[in-house]
Amino acid sequence: MQMLLTVTFTILIMGLSFHRMHLLSALLCLEGMMLTIFIGLSLWPNQLSNVFIISPLIMLTMSACEAGLGLSLMIATARSHGTDNLTSLNLLQC
Repeated sequence: MQMLLTVTFTILIMGLSFHRMHLLSALLCLEGMMLTIFIGLSLWPNQLSNVFIISPLIMLTMSACEAGLGLSLMIATARSHGTDNLTSLNLLQC
C-alpha cells in the first residue's frame, strides 16, 4: 500500500511540474497530492497501533480550505485576465 501511495504522489508531482498550462490542472494535481497524503495519514495509525485520529481530520480540513482558496483565485484570475492559462499571467505586475 505504501508503494502505491508513493507512486501516486510521484505521478501527481510529475503532472504538476510537466503539465502546468492551465491553473485548473495545477489545482487538480495539488488536490490529488493532498488526498494521497490524507489516505496515507489515515492508514498510518492502523500500522502502528497508536491512535492519531485527529491528524487526518486536520489534513482534510486544510485541503478543503486550500481547494476553496484555489478555486476562488482561479475565478478571480479568469475574470480579470479572461483566461486561466498560467503562461499568460505575469506575476510581477501589480
